[in-house]
Amino acid sequence: MAAPEIAADFTTVLLVDQTPEEVFDAINNVRGWWSEEIEGGTDKLGSEFTYRYKDVHICKMKIIELVPDKKVVWLVMDNYFAFTKDKTEWKDTKISFEISKKDNKTKIEFTHIGLVPEFECYSICYEGWSKYINSSLHSLITGGKGQPNLKEDVN
Repeated sequence: MAAPEIAADFTTVLLVDQTPEEVFDAINNVRGWWSEEIEGGTDKLGSEFTYRYKDVHICKMKIIELVPDKKVVWLVMDNYFAFTKDKTEWKDTKISFEISKKDNKTKIEFTHIGLVPEFECYSICYEGWSKYINSSLHSLITGGKGQPNLKEDVN
């Protein structure tokens, strides 16, 4: 018998009482759970947006799959990390949100396809995604308010 395959990509799962439509809308409200520093559209197929966290992390995403109430997939078109040898580690990876019904709940399966333990950023990115998905996105879905990175006050 073959050993079970271990998923190398970062994955986390949420179960909530809200409808798939409410979950889908919350995921696409990227400024409401990830960062207020998002530039560009985040809710239409083919849209591109940029995420920025100070001068530490900048990435450009393209929405490559958008199935209402079922699935959202972003392609990382470009990436910059200030803290890794390979500044572009996320480039060409995909970020996937799969929405389904499980018993009386809505299940969200978040996977960063290509974010693997071999990446230098893995432990930091693991902590970051865990916080953004399990805390901030969860709060936005269940309570109407997430904890995104706040917009920097540049004076």
